[in-house]
Amino acid sequence: MLQSPLAFSGATPMLKTLSAPFRMAFRFPLVQFALVIFLILLLQAANDKSAFGRIFDGLDRLVDDTIELIGSIFTVKSFTKSWLTFGLMIAYVYLACWLILSLCGIGARKLVDLAGRHNFFWSRNAIARQRGIDAYRAWLPLETIRPAHISQREWEEEFAWPADNRPPYPPLGQRVLRAVLSYAAAVAIILILLQVFTPFPVISWLASLVTR
Repeated sequence: MLQSPLAFSGATPMLKTLSAPFRMAFRFPLVQFALVIFLILLLQAANDKSAFGRIFDGLDRLVDDTIELIGSIFTVKSFTKSWLTFGLMIAYVYLACWLILSLCGIGARKLVDLAGRHNFFWSRNAIARQRGIDAYRAWLPLETIRPAHISQREWEEEFAWPADNRPPYPPLGQRVLRAVLSYAAAVAIILILLQVFTPFPVISWLASLVTR
């Protein structure tokens, strides 16, 4: 029993070290693309009455409905339809995998927080030590540009950890609004550049769709 905290404290960094090559491989876009293709083929080969078969039927209907929606905007012929089917199938499966993995990651972090808060299996010190290392690595670039005449406490309260314990970034709503406005401005600039400097009158085409 006395060795359990030591064993757990050494297991976490060791697991992260052993899983590092796999996590690096999964971040590679070509590996993700191959896994998505494999998953689509696996769903397609499943029995129609099985769970995987029903998932593929729903995915197939979703892709068909999306193509019909796109077809109501502009003409979709056989060549374009085949590419849309291929691209939308991959995009929807990739999005679903991303959402599932994101939810699993959030759940795993909540479980780790709960285990650390209640010191489950003597895990609090190991979790705190690893998160302290991560926090120090994230804080170090901020510290390297701190002027010598400003104390470390004042520097951190100004840019990293305010005295009122509020986060040093704006609320989620403001960040979402700022991101939406940034993307909208980027799209508008691209459309204007295409309209002015290329033979593709995108803005005129969009205006004609709106005025129909």
